[in-house]
Amino acid sequence: MISLITFATISSYFILRRKGAMIMFAGYLRPLHDLDIDEQYTYLKDCDIYFQEAHTSPKRRNKLKDLLNHLQKGDKVIVARLNVLADSTNHLAELLNELDERKIYFKAIHEEIDTSDETGKHFLPMLNKLISFQSDVISENTRRGLTKAKEQGKSSGRPKKPDENVKKAIEMYQTKNFTLLEIKEQTGISKSTLYRYLEQLS
Repeated sequence: MISLITFATISSYFILRRKGAMIMFAGYLRPLHDLDIDEQYTYLKDCDIYFQEAHTSPKRRNKLKDLLNHLQKGDKVIVARLNVLADSTNHLAELLNELDERKIYFKAIHEEIDTSDETGKHFLPMLNKLISFQSDVISENTRRGLTKAKEQGKSSGRPKKPDENVKKAIEMYQTKNFTLLEIKEQTGISKSTLYRYLEQLS
């Protein structure tokens, strides 16, 4: 089994950069209950550098942050499976849109997705359409629920502040005019909490 990314590995990475390597294949690994690290490495054996999380937690993604900080235009991120990279559809879209904006390619081996080829480049637009569809469904379900509650006379007065913040966070997200950081700063609702509520409503 290949070890966690080390200082030496990072140093080698920058040496390759200085030597003019045009594209770096960066493997990202995260232990999953049904896909251990050893198995993931078998998929990623041809990568130039590896970023491996030490745990399954969706919140503590230190190596993912390192990966994003090291990437440059033309690089490719490779994972064994989509859910190694992301924990929800929204999270996946967020990450892939960032990579796309930075002209960085992405490959998920199990799903046979490679955004550097003709077939794979259509994946992100389709994913964004799915996110938009989910947002429309959530908005409709929210309005339907509020209408039904009003018809049944279930208005219970002033809602609790946490509920107000969640509602505001969802509304801000649906406008697509705010970043996740701006939503958190204004509502106190973290990305993981927001995604959890969005998944429940979809």
